[in-house]
Amino acid sequence: MKILVTGGAGFIGSHTVDMLVDRGYDVRIVDNLLGQVHQSKKPSYLNKKAEFIQGDISDSNSWEKWLHDIDAIIHLASMTGIAQSMYEPNEYCKNNIQGTANFYELLVKNKAIRKKIKKIIIASSKTLYGEGAYKCKNHGLIFPELRPVEQLEKKDWELKCPHCNNVMDAVPIPEEKPAQCLSVYALTKYSTERLALMYGQTLDIPTVAFRYFSVFGPRQSLSNPYTGVCSIFLSRIKNGQQPVIFEDGNQLRDFIYIEDIARVNLLALEKSKKTKVYNVGLGKGVSIKDAALTIGEVLGIKTDPVITNEFRYGDTRNDISDNSKIEKDLGFKPQYSFREGIEKLVEWGKEIKAQDKFEQAEQERKKLLG
Repeated sequence: MKILVTGGAGFIGSHTVDMLVDRGYDVRIVDNLLGQVHQSKKPSYLNKKAEFIQGDISDSNSWEKWLHDIDAIIHLASMTGIAQSMYEPNEYCKNNIQGTANFYELLVKNKAIRKKIKKIIIASSKTLYGEGAYKCKNHGLIFPELRPVEQLEKKDWELKCPHCNNVMDAVPIPEEKPAQCLSVYALTKYSTERLALMYGQTLDIPTVAFRYFSVFGPRQSLSNPYTGVCSIFLSRIKNGQQPVIFEDGNQLRDFIYIEDIARVNLLALEKSKKTKVYNVGLGKGVSIKDAALTIGEVLGIKTDPVITNEFRYGDTRNDISDNSKIEKDLGFKPQYSFREGIEKLVEWGKEIKAQDKFEQAEQERKKLLG
C-alpha cells in the first residue's frame, strides 16, 4: 500500500512515517514546513526512504497530484496552539478546516481517486471536550460547564456538582461526552473530525478519528511556545528558568508518549474496518506540578516551579482518557509510562537547542485580553 501522511515532517507525523517505512509501506509526506515549528527547513530526522513534498493542504489545486496513486491517508497536518488560535482564527480555520475540506471535495468530485482510497485516519484532539468528566457521590457522572470566573477569582479551583455543590472527583472522559470547544483550535479539530466521519459514511471509506490526549516525546519542538507543556517545561529548564504553572499545579493531564501514538495510527490502518472515533491517552492523570518536577528529576536539576495561583479563562481543570473502546475494538494498550516517556524526551533534548519563548507567548496572550 502507498500511504500519504500529511504533516509527515512534524512531531506525530515523522514518528508515524518511521513506523510505516519500517513495516514496508511506501510513504509520501506532504508538509509545509511551518516556520514556527521547523524554521522552514526539512528536519534532519526526516525518513530518507519516504518521498517528501513541500506543500500546503490549504492549496486546493495540489491535492489531486498528491492523491492520484495513494491507497490510504493519515491526515495529521494541522496548526496547533490553543492560545495562539484565539488571536489567529483565520489561519487556524484556513489550515485545519479548509485544508481538510479541500481534500474531501476532491474525493467527492474525482471518482477514480475516491475508489482507490481504502482507509482514512484523521487526527482529532481531546481539546474538543472542554472541561473533563467528573463523578459526584450523590449525582453520579457529570459533564460540567466551565468554572465561573467568580469562582476562579476566589482561587477555588475544583469542580463543583451543579446539583449539590459538592466537590467532584475527576474520572476518565468517555467518547460520548458532548463537545464543548473552548478555543478556536478545539473548534477546528472538531470540525475536521466531523468532516471525516460524515464523508467516511457518505463515501463508504472506513475512517478513524483519534482524539489524541497530551502527546509528548522526542521531536516535539523545544522552541515553539504553543506546543505541549512537557516540551515547554524542558525548554525553560534547559534555559535556566523555572517552569511557570497556573492555578495551584494540581490540575491533571493525560500524557501519552509519542511512540504509542504512532503505533495506534498503524493499528487503525491495519485493523480498523469501521468509521469510528476513539480517545487515545495513557488512561491516567498526572498533575502539571508533578510533570514539571519529574522533568527536573530526570535532568538531575532541582526544579522549583513557579505556581502563580492565577487563572487563564478557558483553561480546564482535569482531563483523563477513557481508553476502554479502543482497547476493546483494536486491542490498544499504551506501552510507555509517563516516567519512561520523560526519560526518552530528556535524553533526546540533550542535543537539541531550545529557545525559551514562553514569556513572548504570554505577552501575546495578555495583549489579546487587553
